[in-house]
Amino acid sequence: MTFRLDIDDERRLGPGKIALLEAIQTSGSIAAAGRQFGMAYRRAWLLTDELNRMFVDPLVLTRGGGRNGGGAILTPLGEEIVATYREAERKIRQATTVEVRRFERALVKRSDGSRIL
Repeated sequence: MTFRLDIDDERRLGPGKIALLEAIQTSGSIAAAGRQFGMAYRRAWLLTDELNRMFVDPLVLTRGGGRNGGGAILTPLGEEIVATYREAERKIRQATTVEVRRFERALVKRSDGSRIL
């Protein structure tokens, strides 16, 4: 199960963007974070820019490249958004355990014997 917050028709926050933010925090780089997901730098940068414009303050700060190299870090708000998302995700999973199990029991089995979900 995944949790995605549809803020409005144009703004969404879900597992992919959160994972990108976590990868930026871990790697210190938008490019390296994008590579972890097989994503071109431009795509990773555009998603990061979208996230920065979505909130009242940026979630990611960047430092230009060059001789000393570039980099990126999460801002305190960025860290808070990731933590809040993960906490909401945990609570949703906990609150819907019974219902998810009902869905799992009703699913058709795959050819390998596992069920989809």
